[in-house]
Amino acid sequence: MNLYDLFAKCIEIPYTRVDNSGDYAVELVGNTLYIYLESSNGQKDWENNLDFPVKAYKNMDGTVWYAHRGFLRVWKSIEPHLKPYLDDSIVEKVIVTGFSHGGALAVLCHEYIWFNYPHLQNNLYGYAFGAPRVLWGIKNSKIESRFENFTLIRNLDDAITHLPPRLLGYYHVGTLVEIGQKGKYTRIDAHRPQSYLAELKTYK
Repeated sequence: MNLYDLFAKCIEIPYTRVDNSGDYAVELVGNTLYIYLESSNGQKDWENNLDFPVKAYKNMDGTVWYAHRGFLRVWKSIEPHLKPYLDDSIVEKVIVTGFSHGGALAVLCHEYIWFNYPHLQNNLYGYAFGAPRVLWGIKNSKIESRFENFTLIRNLDDAITHLPPRLLGYYHVGTLVEIGQKGKYTRIDAHRPQSYLAELKTYK
């Protein structure tokens, strides 16, 4: 599935809503599990988007890292619903996709799978379209290595991909792929789904 088709599926697929306005969808194609995370859909999502003080995220290996508190809260509500799919022995490859708010959740989902399902690490791929920054603090090579197969797709001038500001200590992870043309859209219009679809259609 190319980036255009992946993004189109992400914005069209029906989602299941759980606590804290978390929205996810799953699709098993052969041995590949696709996980989709929805963009902002309602007031509660925006409340979580704006709740950007940081919160510690601890893992069993003793590494402590920090993330956007609102996104982390939503992800923790979705996590237990995805675990049964990930525990299925048929799954050999996972592709995680999200747009905007969902792209931020895709960052946390990707890391969760990488850490908790080591047998999937070499066949785990994450794609965040128009996502804000999620991680905070001094960059840690141990944490960044978990995102070697994670890609952030940014339509040039998309304002959301520059939030929260780097001046507050937030940073992107993975590989940045830029599409579109500078100055073609306003900073808000550059973030619209139809703008991403238009640019991805011609992206090679």
